[in-house]
Amino acid sequence: MQPIKILSRALVSLVGPGQALFSLADLRATLPEHASGAFRAVIMRAEREGLLTRVCRGLYRYPAADGGDGLIIYQAAARLRAGAFNYISLESALSDAGVISQIPMNHITLMSSGRTATIACGQFGSIEFVHTKKRPNELADQLIYDARCHLWRASVALALRDMTAARRTLDLVDWEAVGDTL
Repeated sequence: MQPIKILSRALVSLVGPGQALFSLADLRATLPEHASGAFRAVIMRAEREGLLTRVCRGLYRYPAADGGDGLIIYQAAARLRAGAFNYISLESALSDAGVISQIPMNHITLMSSGRTATIACGQFGSIEFVHTKKRPNELADQLIYDARCHLWRASVALALRDMTAARRTLDLVDWEAVGDTL
């Protein structure tokens, strides 16, 4: 059987609810007998044929399984930093809560126990990770789990504290709306 067909069948069997993203390691497991060069050629062919869409370096989306819910960028953030403590905060959390007047387009902000970095995800936008030394047990009562995004989400109060700690501007904050959420 052709490698592209093997990959296609494997993707169909691996897909589940909210599971449309695959790392290169995930995909590599579907074709273990292929040398690295041959594997890269299969992945490039899968992209050309629309079987896979590159989200960012090392992370691919299987479009046939994607519900088009617009949460790919959040799910990519969760996959990229799966080994770190991450939560949606800063402008993203405040915008979602209706506390800042502008909605960040195709840019999400997260606090992370990993290093600070901004990762470009092409057509999907960008992910900004801002380092924090805070531990999950310190913030447990100020976080809720967002299952759709596969990430924790900061309360408005925590997001405002993170904005101050990260030295972000608070000019866009609607303080009246803040009072309504607390």
